[in-house]
Amino acid sequence: MSGREGGKKKPLKQAKKATKEMDEEDMAFKQKQKEDQKKLDEMKGKASQKGPLSGGGIKKSGKK
Repeated sequence: MSGREGGKKKPLKQAKKATKEMDEEDMAFKQKQKEDQKKLDEMKGKASQKGPLSGGGIKKSGKK
C-alpha cells in the first residue's frame, strides 16, 4: 500500500454522446405520443368533473 493508491479511484470518463439525427419514424412516434397524451389529459378532465363512480367501500349492516 503506497500513498498513491489510497482512497477511491476515479471512474473513467465516458465519451460524449453524439447528437442523434431524427428520422421520419422517430418524428411520427413522438407525434403519436403527444396525441395520446392529449387524449389522456382530456379523459382525465372529463372524469374529474363527474362524481365518484361507486357509493364507496364496505357497507355495514345495522345489526350488532
